[in-house]
Order: sequence, then C-alpha cells, then structure tokens
Amino acid sequence: MTKPLTGRIALVTGASRGIGYATARALAREGAQIVAIARTQGGLEELDDEIRKDGGTATLVPLSLTDFDGIARLGAALNERHRKIDILVGNAGVAGPSSPLGHIDMKPWNDVIALNLSANFQLIRCMEPLLKKSDAARAVFITADTSSKATAYLGPYAASKAALETLARVWAHETSSSALRVNLFNPGPIRTRMRAAVFPGEDPLTLETPDQAAEFIVPMCLPSWNETGKLYDYPTRKLMSFRMPE
Repeated sequence: MTKPLTGRIALVTGASRGIGYATARALAREGAQIVAIARTQGGLEELDDEIRKDGGTATLVPLSLTDFDGIARLGAALNERHRKIDILVGNAGVAGPSSPLGHIDMKPWNDVIALNLSANFQLIRCMEPLLKKSDAARAVFITADTSSKATAYLGPYAASKAALETLARVWAHETSSSALRVNLFNPGPIRTRMRAAVFPGEDPLTLETPDQAAEFIVPMCLPSWNETGKLYDYPTRKLMSFRMPE
C-alpha cells in the first residue's frame, strides 16, 4: 500500500534531537523524503541511520539557521534538485536566559530572536516559492504556551514565540487562497533537553516524549489536512482558532 507522503519532500529544522528528530522520523515512516537541518552533524547522522533502518531517505544539511544567507542558498539548491518542497516544519529554537528582563543583556536577547523568529521569517521568504509549487503544501511551526502565559523569567523565549505565532498567522492569511496551509503546534511540556535545562527540578519521566508529540504533527502535514491559521494544542488535544479579544 502506498504511504500517504510518498513522493513528498519535507524540510524539518532542529532535526538532530527532540521534537524535530522525532518528527523527521515520523514523516519518513509515512513516505516523505526528509531534508533535515541542524547544527549538530552527529545528531543528523544518527537520524539518517534511523530513517534508513525504517526504509526511508534523508538529505542532511548541517546549517546554523542564523546563517540567513545559508538558508537562501539552501532554497536555491532545493529548487535545483527537487523543484519544490511539500512540507516545512519550523521546529528549531532556543530557550535563552531564565532571568528577569532587566538582567538580560542585548546579545542573548538578539540570539533568541534570531533563531526563534528571524530564522523562520527567512525560511518563509526562501521556501514559499518552492511550497507554492506543491499541490498540497503544509507548514507547521512549533510554538510554546509561554507565548500566551507570558511566563515570568522566560521573557525572550515567550516574546519570540508570541511573535512567531503572529508571523505564521499572517502567512496563513496571505496564502489562504492557495494550496498552502500554515499552522502552529504547541507541544506543551515534553521530555527534551531544552525542557530539562529550563526546568532542572522537573522529573522528565512525568512528561510525554517527542515521539508521542510527533504522531500528532504528522497529520498536519498530510495533503488531507485542510485547516490553516490554527493552533493545535497537544496537552489538550484540541485544534484552536485565534480570536480577537472582546
């Protein structure tokens, strides 16, 4: 039986570990050819080994997403090789400092904004032409509940994710009449290295795994998924609409 993503090209950022790694594997199992981006060569090679064991294929791209010119070069290379991409999963992110706003220097602030927000903006700019060549393009950006909770001492992370949500929603509105569907995914507390660094006292065994979350990201990448401009809240298993405040 043909897998639902056979013949489709899926670009996944932050693919060397955590949710990105799990999502890349899950998409590959459904037949997608993976373009895996991460800074860590070793993690990408491990991912490639696992995808090959599952019978899939992957192209490994060791790249820092704050290399904005590098993202542009990648877009040109993908156009030359595949002429399109079908799926974009914007997962890469950094937590940044856990500190009161007044104690945060400009460099760590800029570092968080560069990766969590500006890199996704550059991905949109450079990958939109390729996505528009797909008959059923799907984009999913990984957000966090800190964006709505405005969690104390996580200001750069919360602000960057709130801005990312707005960016994705704008893109969804701009492309609503096309074959592209743009959505957000909030994983909530997940057993990742980043979560452990931010909440070191938390028992990781009480948290769900990246593999469990990835199984809910995959349906948002299928051609059969028709929603756009929505947020899937994994902790509550609900697809949510954004509404103007009353």
